[in-house]
Amino acid sequence: MDEAGSCASGGVFRPGVDSLDEPPNSRIFLVISKYTPESVLRERFSPFGEIQDIWVVRDKHTKESKGIAFVKFARSSQACRAMEEMHGQCLSPNDTKPIKVFIAQSRSSGSHRDVEDEELTRIFVMIPKSYTEEDLREKFKVYGDIEYCSIIKNKVTGESKGLGYVRYLKPSQAAQAIENCDRSFRAILAEPKNKVSESSEQDYYSNMRQETVGHEPRINMFSFGHGVVQYFNVASAIYAKYKLHGFQYPPGNRIGVSFIDDGSNATDLLRKMATQMVAAQLASMVWNNPSQQQLLQFGGSSGSQLPQIQTDIVLPSCKKKAPPETPVKERLFIVFNPHPLPLDVLEDIFCRFGNLIEVYLVSGKNVGYAKYADRISANDAITTLHGKILNGVRLKVMLADSPREESNKRQRTY
Repeated sequence: MDEAGSCASGGVFRPGVDSLDEPPNSRIFLVISKYTPESVLRERFSPFGEIQDIWVVRDKHTKESKGIAFVKFARSSQACRAMEEMHGQCLSPNDTKPIKVFIAQSRSSGSHRDVEDEELTRIFVMIPKSYTEEDLREKFKVYGDIEYCSIIKNKVTGESKGLGYVRYLKPSQAAQAIENCDRSFRAILAEPKNKVSESSEQDYYSNMRQETVGHEPRINMFSFGHGVVQYFNVASAIYAKYKLHGFQYPPGNRIGVSFIDDGSNATDLLRKMATQMVAAQLASMVWNNPSQQQLLQFGGSSGSQLPQIQTDIVLPSCKKKAPPETPVKERLFIVFNPHPLPLDVLEDIFCRFGNLIEVYLVSGKNVGYAKYADRISANDAITTLHGKILNGVRLKVMLADSPREESNKRQRTY
């Protein structure tokens, strides 16, 4: 990324590239006005803790701000509290648009977490086998409001395995617990519930082994877990391997990703892959040349055929769009990763929540907008689609800035 910025004073510690994510989740990602100076960011965010550096992302050629910035704190709890309190706020009385604040993940990940993200509020701890859930709650309630505690038990004997979860209401509270609890608890952030498997315990033990080398006797009782993930399409599987093979999670444990032979015909697999690659190329062509959108949407012998949507979420049935002249009640901002979906697919997806006026892509960017005539429909779209994968593309769906009441001009994105 082309990050440019400078510290306000020469004596401030500036982390190197390799330490940007140390400790984890100590860096926040900001969507701000292009005219916000670094001094204002430092003034508004310094009350949350020690700022190690600020980067304002700038255009390589014009050196103008892109309306994106990063703030690196010394501690994870400081970054989380800044996210909780500043997300949706205006930086100055003259600002009309609220800022967006996320926890920036590791540089290799390329995505950002939301305020309510479960990955930031649930911790995994090692406890004495005699502990009850009440004991666990008593030990960790000092760091914040606890939603629930649970202890992992042997399915056969019902005895504790010496491991437990604590879920807090806020990310900053979980970060405080990890930073300040007794080291014997070996507290780390837990995997989201929908990703947790029995191998999580083995991954946890493996992580603890890395931490204790040189301090305690090495125990050769740890093993690595494995699992199988099946995707709806070949392109998604290839992309997952490209992004995850060699990635370390938890820190110190390298993930190995490889394709497995499921006994399917290799010729059919190659034909399927080629078809999906052609579809991806067409989507990319349409994205870069909006005038060709009608060609993809209505071309071919079966122009009335509905676009195919591949996802594991349950979508409502299709509904009619609202008339184009209908007043806009809510605008949604959509971020695509790794590339935008075709416009016909987007319309098919977002019209299912009713009262859709228009959905469109921003040329040359991985973002788009959806206009709704009803706020409930827009909120339903956010609840159902945010963070989900459709046709191999992950969507981030959130409320956009309020549209200008007297103009239909599309607002410029940050």
